[in-house]
Amino acid sequence: MNPSDQLDEHRIDAYLARIGLPRPERADAEALAALQEAHQRAVPFENLSIHLGEPIALRPDALFEKVVTGGRGGFCYELNGLFAALLEGLGFRVTRLAARVFGPERLGPPFDHMALRVDLAEPWLADVGFGRFSQRPLRLDERKDQGDPAGTFTVTPHGDQLDVAQDGSPQYRLDPRRYELVDFAPTCWWQATSPDSHFRRAPMCSRLTSDGGRTTLSGTRLIRTSPAGEREERELGGAELLAAYRTEFGVDLERLPGLPGADAQRHG
Repeated sequence: MNPSDQLDEHRIDAYLARIGLPRPERADAEALAALQEAHQRAVPFENLSIHLGEPIALRPDALFEKVVTGGRGGFCYELNGLFAALLEGLGFRVTRLAARVFGPERLGPPFDHMALRVDLAEPWLADVGFGRFSQRPLRLDERKDQGDPAGTFTVTPHGDQLDVAQDGSPQYRLDPRRYELVDFAPTCWWQATSPDSHFRRAPMCSRLTSDGGRTTLSGTRLIRTSPAGEREERELGGAELLAAYRTEFGVDLERLPGLPGADAQRHG
């Protein structure tokens, strides 16, 4: 890790306060699970910067200002990029992994997603940047089903790579090589600017709820999903949307993001 990317003790404490956890006593599997779950409950997965015309800077200092100081969320490069810096500051050994996301017809491009390998007594997959995904870390060397509040997950070799599936549905293919945060910048720019990127279809904000359900704003629709998968949907108007961003996600916006007509729930 580049020393300039490290979070100092003050920022680590502020980050932990943002996700509502005290500093763990040791860097172990129990602490990793608590950090991942708390992060998903506190920090929303969102693409609002793309629809607000805000630049996305993949630097830990800029990500800290956005997510911790500014009370915002982000998408995979931002959330896992910053979470990696927190984990390293707490003494975890972290490797940033690139992944290709499974789409309806084919795999996405290289660096389509960032996930994290955390090496303890065994390697773990940590991911706070994929929206609806495992609430707790997954064992990377385990080839049997892994139960999680979000479903059943499997990690299956594909050549020298690993396919991660949720409830039998392939989610992404992991490249085991080590990368740095800067390596994801070109694809991050593509995701934010290309008309072919699903992140540009509509603004979206989604967060794990305290009971294990999920609350999502997709375009103008507020969607509440129970832990059992039951859904309630409601259309919101302009003032209601701003209020929902604030009350449901703690995101205080001065104006609404652009609202194209298409839906953006791929990771919601």
